[in-house]
Amino acid sequence: MIVCVAVVGHQNNPLYIQSFTEADDALKLHHIVHCSLDVVDERVNNPKKSSPTLNETFLGLLYPTENYKVYGYLTNTKVKLILVTTDLDVRDADVRNFFRNFHAAYVDAVSNPFHVPGKKITSRTFAERVSTIVKSFGLSSGS
Repeated sequence: MIVCVAVVGHQNNPLYIQSFTEADDALKLHHIVHCSLDVVDERVNNPKKSSPTLNETFLGLLYPTENYKVYGYLTNTKVKLILVTTDLDVRDADVRNFFRNFHAAYVDAVSNPFHVPGKKITSRTFAERVSTIVKSFGLSSGS
């Protein structure tokens, strides 16, 4: 089950964070998202020969915690998309598909002429679309 998704700007400023759990967990999930930015920076700035090429936008599993797994995706404009899930056996293909859909929703949201680049995403349409993507991820991975 997806518990949190986030869009973080190229200067590590949060553009959108949505948690799908009780309000008590929101602060903890924000902290997990913030900690994952260090792992993203490390992977981008110090690529290993065995890791995927820099053209690969899917960063894969950033780090597991006791209760969560954190996945990352980096857009061409250095905007980071973060996914926090409680599922321990998530298929890579499902996560890649989620990020593909999440990235498309993000592109549509920032393409809005009323959106100011670098500012928080406040679009209700974007929030609804993200909720739909999260619900469909839960259904596809449950089969």
